Amino acid sequence: MAFADIDVTALGPIPPAWGWRRPGAGRAVHVTAGTEYQATTVQAAGLYPFTAGSGAPLLGVPIGRHQLWGESVLLDPFEWLNAGLITNTGVFVLGQPGAGKSALAKRLVMGMAATGAQILILGDTKPDYSRVVQHLDGQVIRVGRGLDRINPLDAGPLGTVLSRMSGPDADQLRLEVRGRRLTLLIALCTLVRDGGQVSNTEEVVLGRVVDLLAERRTGDPVIPDVLAVLDQGPDTIRAAARATSAADYRRRIDDLVATLRLLCEGTLAGVFDSATSTPIDLSAKAVSIDISRVAAAGDKLVAAAMLSTWSYGYAVIDAAAVLADQGLAPRRRHLAIMDELWRALRGAPGLVEPADALTRLSRNLGVAQIMLTHSLDDLDALASDEDRAKGRGMAERCAIKVLAALPGRELDRISQMVRLSVPERDMVASWAAPEALVPGAMHPGRGKYLVKTGERAGMPVALHLVGEELALYDTDAAVRAGAR
Repeated sequence: MAFADIDVTALGPIPPAWGWRRPGAGRAVHVTAGTEYQATTVQAAGLYPFTAGSGAPLLGVPIGRHQLWGESVLLDPFEWLNAGLITNTGVFVLGQPGAGKSALAKRLVMGMAATGAQILILGDTKPDYSRVVQHLDGQVIRVGRGLDRINPLDAGPLGTVLSRMSGPDADQLRLEVRGRRLTLLIALCTLVRDGGQVSNTEEVVLGRVVDLLAERRTGDPVIPDVLAVLDQGPDTIRAAARATSAADYRRRIDDLVATLRLLCEGTLAGVFDSATSTPIDLSAKAVSIDISRVAAAGDKLVAAAMLSTWSYGYAVIDAAAVLADQGLAPRRRHLAIMDELWRALRGAPGLVEPADALTRLSRNLGVAQIMLTHSLDDLDALASDEDRAKGRGMAERCAIKVLAALPGRELDRISQMVRLSVPERDMVASWAAPEALVPGAMHPGRGKYLVKTGERAGMPVALHLVGEELALYDTDAAVRAGAR
């Protein structure tokens, strides 16, 4: 009997909760859910075979299905932090090339952008993320000789925010801008000197120069402005250098002037020696700073570009936080992608310090960071024992570790950072690329990840790209196009 054959008016004007009790009248049978209990395997052993492992948290962006029992696995550092599952929003992704590290990051980029997070690609070296950002109608800034430039002394959006403030809060923000300018200037000088440290006297002199340029209030200074002040040698700068005569002053600043001139006239010329050509749009849904044009120029230029990019990017995050604190804008969440991180840090000794300082306050600033690298050997390539220790600390602090395909010898070292059971270790090792060369074979671990948080058992996830993701996340398209 079809529903159309029933005289519904005879059944009453409004159906009860589960429909009319008549055949063909749309009756819905409701089965009350059973009571769920959680216990350890020791406590629940008497209920076997009806025990099951705890499910993955249904919070965040779907990143794939659990490889053991097929349920959806979701990930969002902010949601996991709010639920008390983790203690910070850092994500450390480690895996062989071709295993799909960037595909996972892009899935998170797309999903978290849809939930309102601002995406910041702080130094896209390949570039892998520019197409994704363009797809999101975001902003792509291409840095390089003859392209966009980054002024290391640019206050960025913090300067815009500062112009709208007054009183003690403005004074505090001015000190923050000063500290950022001086820290980055010293880092770039260290880089140009191949690890040679900036002396205490030189640091004091640079600080006075930055202060003097700020007092002139003629906009953001550039490195040539710093050189001009040093060349003029006003009394405040000579006093900072503790010079007893003009000749003594020249002798004390000669090395510093030569270092700064290298930033303008050496191998870094044309990138950092003038005003920022394309400021970051604070309201953009996603921003990618493409430094692929400088990536072929060596680690020194890449390191300088990344340091400037990180400083500028975190100025965006700070500015958003200040605007929210002042009630001038809603509070925002930020997802910062730091791919090829260690390539920048090994540019010269001491460069880990500014990067480490930027990443320590992620929780307070409302930013989640995804750091991606191929091997812990990247950490060992840092210049000094102190840098290596700080680099390991940056990785260890990340509450979420994602392991893609890795060989056994790499897993032996990782086990010192994150606890791996024997089955987990064997599983990740089985995803590693085989030693035999088989034409046309796909990487056996592509799209497979083990997500670890704290001492908990890891979640093995298989990511399958769908729809436009297949073309949008493809990092091999250029290679295939060149082969044709």
